[in-house]
Amino acid sequence: MGFWQVREIRAASVSGVLLLGAWIASIAQERVWIDLSLEIAALLVSGRTFVPSALRRLSKGEIGVGTLMTIAAVGAVILGQVAEAAALAFLFTISEGLEEYSLARTRRGLRALLNLVPEKAVVLRNGAELIIPAVELVVGDRMVVRPGERLATDGRILIGRTSLDTSALTGESVPVEVGPGSEVFAGSINGTAPLEIAVTSTTDNNSLARIVHIVEAEQSRRSVSQRLADAIASKLVPGILIVSALIIIFGFIVGDPVLWFERALVVLVAASPCALAISVPVTVVAAVGAASKIGVLIKGGGALETLGKIRTIAFDKTGTLTQNNPSVIEVVTVSTTTKDQVLAIAAGLEARSEHPLARAILAASSQRADVTDVDTVPGAGVEGALSGKRIRLGRPGWINVGTLSEDVARMQEAGATAVLVEEDGALLGAIAVRDELRPEARGAIDRLSKAGYTLAMLTGDNRLTAGALGAAVGITEIYADLRPEDKSDIIRTLKARQSTAMVGDGINDAPALATANIGIAMGAMGSDVAIETADVALMGEDLRHLPQVLDHARRTRRIMLQNVGFSLLLISILIPLAIFGVLGLAAVVLVHELAEILVIANGVRAGRISKTSELVTDSCTIVH
Repeated sequence: MGFWQVREIRAASVSGVLLLGAWIASIAQERVWIDLSLEIAALLVSGRTFVPSALRRLSKGEIGVGTLMTIAAVGAVILGQVAEAAALAFLFTISEGLEEYSLARTRRGLRALLNLVPEKAVVLRNGAELIIPAVELVVGDRMVVRPGERLATDGRILIGRTSLDTSALTGESVPVEVGPGSEVFAGSINGTAPLEIAVTSTTDNNSLARIVHIVEAEQSRRSVSQRLADAIASKLVPGILIVSALIIIFGFIVGDPVLWFERALVVLVAASPCALAISVPVTVVAAVGAASKIGVLIKGGGALETLGKIRTIAFDKTGTLTQNNPSVIEVVTVSTTTKDQVLAIAAGLEARSEHPLARAILAASSQRADVTDVDTVPGAGVEGALSGKRIRLGRPGWINVGTLSEDVARMQEAGATAVLVEEDGALLGAIAVRDELRPEARGAIDRLSKAGYTLAMLTGDNRLTAGALGAAVGITEIYADLRPEDKSDIIRTLKARQSTAMVGDGINDAPALATANIGIAMGAMGSDVAIETADVALMGEDLRHLPQVLDHARRTRRIMLQNVGFSLLLISILIPLAIFGVLGLAAVVLVHELAEILVIANGVRAGRISKTSELVTDSCTIVH
């Protein structure tokens, strides 16, 4: 929406021209009816932008800022101050127009994400390449994307290997290597090789469109500050009306009702919470839109403000601090068993498991034992039958480490997870699996520590393994040997001390994410569950975005509080000045509208966010 497309701006412009004409006519000492007619016309043009809606709300028992302005304008006309009434309506219309334009402008920045999707797409149909509108793509189409082109929608690569630039979606500057079977998303830029992609989503329901729609919907969720501003305004407006009525009654008692009626109108306008009403919405919309540009999805003002108050951050280990790509680094056995035998038995037990450790074992073994009656023991391991013998694979403690105790301790001290293999109660061997830290994890944790956050790590690994990884990344508060329900209990304990965020994958850590003051899903691009359920979703897998968005949230919260505080201070100053007649109606209106412009300008500052992963050192102090 352009500036001149805003209805209130156009109305204010016409009203302003009419008021200017009235002022020129009065100076030229033309007939009084000319400038009076122009003033009435200006009042009607501006008034029609807010008076009808104010009356509709009043008919429903709702009293707002527009109600006060309507009463003040009508009162000024009754007193014969048509010029003042027109000026009030003109300035109030300008402020309403500026608010609408600022909101539309920040929303436009978000909607611009959809422009990343090309209007045309190339598809293979009946063996021939066709160029069709992107909106006509259907699930199952075979889409061709050449080097340098953007993907029109989500899909799965059938043919080709390349690197994709996903920076506009995830905020990550390093291209992602993809090949056959890889999931790819709308708006990504193809690198060096042509691709054939099976379309998995239409353009109106792809990952990019879902992000935009969710953010727009969640922007209507009110933050704590916004609810506070609304609560103050809802109580303030009736109170203002009562005070104004008492002032009028006082005027009749002291014998000068016209003077005090006029002052009552000025008080009515002076106490109007115009700036208060718009102080937070503009800030929230600007800040949420800015975060989306670096690949961070924030679910509305409530999540944004809570994020700005976080003092403790709890991290899941696998897939959050680590790369979620574990591999077998060592196998030790008892003297009667070979490494291949241990791996084959382990692979047979884990053949149908989707656990990251299972994937590592399966990748390390070229053979799989024919295991039957496989059953999972939650929090311990798996068991089954092989050639009539009972076999088990699981954590130390559930299976006795026996003669391999020193080897298992060494594995764990090296930051690996050790799993044991047992046959009919006899230990066969131990397998060390390690998931390497994300390369950026240490730097991100250092920045968060310097910013004053309390950091904790929650993991199902044993204490030795967890301690080794915690030391490597720089986290000292470690909770190990946890089951999913245990993580929720730990989060409750942390919440009792300080406002706490939980960072996890959005699916496996769902209970803990839901328990925390705010849940942050890591690597949520393309995950419906993570995008829908998380309060905040880091669309990419770069941990450096976490301190970046936390810094952004703290700054935004400061701006919110600045706007609310300034708005209340302004009202507290203007009311006494109005009661004692220091300021007239036109002066009070002018001050109010200038204040609204300042509040809007301050709120729009929240729309600026650095696209670098470095934290600004002077903004690392947490706002209480």
